[in-house]
Amino acid sequence: MAYREVTMLEVKEVLRLWLTGVRKKRIAAQLGLNVKTVRRYLRAAQAHGLTIAASPDQLDDGLLAAVVSTVQPGTRPHGEGWAACAAHRGVIEGYLRADVRLSKIRTLLRRQGVEISYPTLRRFALEELGWGRAAPTIPLADCGPGEEVQLDTGWMTHVAPDALGRRRRFRAWIFTPVLSRYRFVFPVFRETTETAIEACEAAWAFFHSVFRVLIPDNTKTIVQRADPLEPRFTPAFLEYAQARGFVIDPTRVRRPRDKARVERAVPTVRDDCFGGEVLIDLAQARAHAVQWCREDYGLRRHRRTLRAPREHFEAVEQPALRPAPTAPYDIPLWCEPKVARDQHAQVARGLYSLPTEYVGHTLQARADATTVRFYAGAVCVKVHARVPPGQRAFDRADFPVDKTIYALRDVESLARRAEGHGPAVGHFARALLAGDLPWTRMRQAYALLGLVRRYGDARVNAACETALAAEMLSVHRLARLLALATAPAPPPPARVLPLARYLRPATHYALPLPAVARREEGDPT
Repeated sequence: MAYREVTMLEVKEVLRLWLTGVRKKRIAAQLGLNVKTVRRYLRAAQAHGLTIAASPDQLDDGLLAAVVSTVQPGTRPHGEGWAACAAHRGVIEGYLRADVRLSKIRTLLRRQGVEISYPTLRRFALEELGWGRAAPTIPLADCGPGEEVQLDTGWMTHVAPDALGRRRRFRAWIFTPVLSRYRFVFPVFRETTETAIEACEAAWAFFHSVFRVLIPDNTKTIVQRADPLEPRFTPAFLEYAQARGFVIDPTRVRRPRDKARVERAVPTVRDDCFGGEVLIDLAQARAHAVQWCREDYGLRRHRRTLRAPREHFEAVEQPALRPAPTAPYDIPLWCEPKVARDQHAQVARGLYSLPTEYVGHTLQARADATTVRFYAGAVCVKVHARVPPGQRAFDRADFPVDKTIYALRDVESLARRAEGHGPAVGHFARALLAGDLPWTRMRQAYALLGLVRRYGDARVNAACETALAAEMLSVHRLARLLALATAPAPPPPARVLPLARYLRPATHYALPLPAVARREEGDPT
């Protein structure tokens, strides 16, 4: 007969039947035991003071435990294979630390002449070395009503083929309240920050309330940098959490137990909600998901809470939650554009001007439906009204004045600038810029201002009066007129040679000079 362990209940039944007068062979046949096994348990019971005259009420747990411990020792002696494992304990432990498989360890030991069966090696690794043994866990206590909702996402199925026969696969954001387990599913095609905010808005409308804490995994659409102590969130989702008043508490990396309530929800939703369904588009998938959450999953008794999730949520959690927002949320766009050499930064394919000092810098931009704000660190440096893609928002205060006039073809500002150098210069400039297409003659007006810088306001103003009187509007001829009217430069001063260093009078010499030489030197004698 094959060995099988006798349970505590069977031992108690053996002793009870014996006390009632049933014979040993009859007890063995009735309980499916060997008669020798029955005799061993009876001998052990008699050794602990049990007699045939005793009452069945005396079969307490203490007596039964003593009988079982006598007949069934705690451990059986190990064989030679276990001794071989113990002799090579260090070798086996080193291989396990190096992540070597047990089957490979057995092969390596066989090469050394050590023959160990795989079951013995596995039992030794489990019992003595702690290999493959998961750490004990404590179930996390449920939170209070309306405090936490866990969020997960995963691939679902395909929608029906389009006109070209192509099928598109979609994902789903899955919300599960920790206390009631009432689930909400929101299908999307792409997992982005915008779809995460859209899913949260739909979840608050579905629950008719907002939870205090959202527990997502470390998806890049919500968590920009994962850290167990100080995670960094994407600016758009962090701003949304501030607007709706909930706290983000992401899980640790590769720690599925941190959101165990929703971790196994993806296969369930994929198979139970969307499995075998014919979905034409994403809108139909969302409508079907809402109906499944309310009428199917929401009314199904949960095996952990033993209550229908929908009834549990409406009775316990919903009264403790804050009401859902009524106004739609304007999802902002956060990006980091670089200011180009033309002092413009691109946000959502629109161009926005910025001051000159930010050329070449990378700023942080926030764009909503109406405005675009640029930040340098924590300081807002510019605010523009949002423009459609391909358009440009221009603020002339961001540019130098001398470049703005020509870039904007501001003819009037150029004429006023010329008037600042004199009335005649202003009249000459306005005459140059008069007529159709005045911006085609702006270079002539700039050349006129160049003459002012060269010859001064007074001389150019006088020359312009002469030119206007003669109805002459040529800047080249005006420049020639100013050049011809220029006074000649004074002659350079005569060069005076200094006296020679060793010049001496004639009396200093021994021989007198001839008379002619003396007269040339100015000697009167």
